[in-house]
Amino acid sequence: MVLTKDYSLNGLMQFLDLKTLDIEICDVTLRDGEQTPGVVFTREEKTDIASELDAIGVEIIESGFPVVSQTEKEIVKEIASMGLNAKTCCLARSRVSDVEAAIECDVDFVSIFIAMSELHLKHKYHKSYEEMFGLAMEAVQYAKDHGLGVRFAAEDGSRTDIETLKRAFLAAEEYKVDYVSIADTIGILNPSTTYYLVKEIKKIVKTPVCIHCHDDMGMATANTLAAAEAGAKQLHTTVNGIGERAGNASLEEVLVALRVQYDIDRYDTRKLTGLSKKVERYSGIKPGVTKAVIGEHAFSHESGIHVCAILEEPRTYELFSPEMVGGQRRLIVGKHTGIKALKGIVRSMGYDLSQEALCTLIEKVKNSAETKYGISSTRLEEMIKEVKGT
Repeated sequence: MVLTKDYSLNGLMQFLDLKTLDIEICDVTLRDGEQTPGVVFTREEKTDIASELDAIGVEIIESGFPVVSQTEKEIVKEIASMGLNAKTCCLARSRVSDVEAAIECDVDFVSIFIAMSELHLKHKYHKSYEEMFGLAMEAVQYAKDHGLGVRFAAEDGSRTDIETLKRAFLAAEEYKVDYVSIADTIGILNPSTTYYLVKEIKKIVKTPVCIHCHDDMGMATANTLAAAEAGAKQLHTTVNGIGERAGNASLEEVLVALRVQYDIDRYDTRKLTGLSKKVERYSGIKPGVTKAVIGEHAFSHESGIHVCAILEEPRTYELFSPEMVGGQRRLIVGKHTGIKALKGIVRSMGYDLSQEALCTLIEKVKNSAETKYGISSTRLEEMIKEVKGT
């Protein structure tokens, strides 16, 4: 174990034969995140989120899907003109008309996608692989001819025959695409198969590989990191992990993992909690209280053993400090609080009670009707004053 100012490094990483990760983040909150049922961001909300992502150091912002509406197109264009350090990207189907919309938005590059799995070819497109790939390359060529960078994305890539995927990516290289992208559209991958798939693609493709993971089995972040270890360059995320169905790989989880596990510290993680709160407010979706990094209980402690140790050295029970992600520690008084921990909490509030008074206080705490939800600091202070007789 290695301790730093803000976090503990995973000491076991030294025993793995891993190359230094060469990665960049493409955050897709403004596009895939907005595809969460019921979520619609306003123009002001989208530009605000884009500014926050840029301040954190995210390299690429996928700002929307221009053909959805005229308003969407205008917002994508506005974000592209904001003068951000991040590059801007937008989504396009394999249609020249979609690419034309992207060109009009003046984004840095466009993500042109098709699905090549048997399921999608048969039940969504009702076309052959050859027909769909031809349409995709027509759109790719049009984008390249007009000076756009291109990411060629395989929707449902994780259920596409791997030889078909290789053939498509190799052929796309002939069109000088800037990235090839594997989308785990239904979240079927696990870390082992993600690593294998990316490695297999990297054996034959020189173009940088992107990974886009969904969280249907709760493995989107783990799969994204496995892809990075296998050589994926561009990692896709959303703030709070929002997105279709169970959502996407979480920006805050990926960035903290990159720092703690791989010592990549170029992102300003101190802004993560603030951004999370904004996206929660704008989307109307509250993350679970036990959500990693930004959940309400991410830095909350009630157990007496834990609280005692936390009061002496926070890293005994915190992998990383709340300050590292812009969060705040909460010491909760409740059913599991011991007298030693209570004494420390009371002192931290500026009170000094005798042993007898502490014993009385802890009885009041444990018998309180509020114990199920923990005792608020206001109520605890009232109890302390009651015990002191003031």
